[in-house]
Amino acid sequence: MSTANEGEGEREGSARPSAPNAFPAPSVAVASDAADSRARAAWRTWLVALATDAEAAVAAALTYEALDDAGRDAWLDVLDQDTPTLDVPAVALYAPLMAVESDDERRERIAVALGKDSTVLDRSERADEVIALRGTTNEGACVCALVAPMYLDFVQVLTCVYRPEVGVQAAFHDPLRSRRDAPASQGVAIEGAVLERTPLRVVIEELAHAIVADRRSDRAPPSVLERFVDLFGLDFESAEGDAP
Repeated sequence: MSTANEGEGEREGSARPSAPNAFPAPSVAVASDAADSRARAAWRTWLVALATDAEAAVAAALTYEALDDAGRDAWLDVLDQDTPTLDVPAVALYAPLMAVESDDERRERIAVALGKDSTVLDRSERADEVIALRGTTNEGACVCALVAPMYLDFVQVLTCVYRPEVGVQAAFHDPLRSRRDAPASQGVAIEGAVLERTPLRVVIEELAHAIVADRRSDRAPPSVLERFVDLFGLDFESAEGDAP
């Protein structure tokens, strides 16, 4: 990772992964009626994997995002047919698509398909579940990891290297990760710092100071922070995130 002292230099974010070559969804979703039985079986097996495999869920989001309007509509048409026949929560199939869909009509269609499960995508309703970890490097920079629930057993992770009075040196966003693979325990080491559970408000306040320091120096904070902007408006009286 390339970081800069005193808040200067390159700001970094996590690169977005590409869909794997073996990804079966596009051809099956767009032309499901003509798909042979093996292709159909591969599609359904992949749909089931979306409930437990973070890489598959990210691939679904990226591939769906790359489709044109007709392709997205066809994907949703196929899900309408397959979802009732699969032993998989609807949120596993639709949440990756909702994450990248900007069209209001299709977002409403996805929300209807999710039904009551659509509430699990409202992060503001689960603010008290955000885990904050924080530590300090030997050079005095702060390192934090915010682990926010997404749906099922998936979380997203924001990792930042910063100095509250200087700025944010680097920020990385992992949009989807299995909870078991996310940092959550005392003593985890990230970017040369040993992180400990810390009240969420402490980390957010420090990051807010770092962002202000960046702006005072005419530097734009890392764009990945925009994905967590809602955390900066939390009611910390009800969302402390305190370590047990």
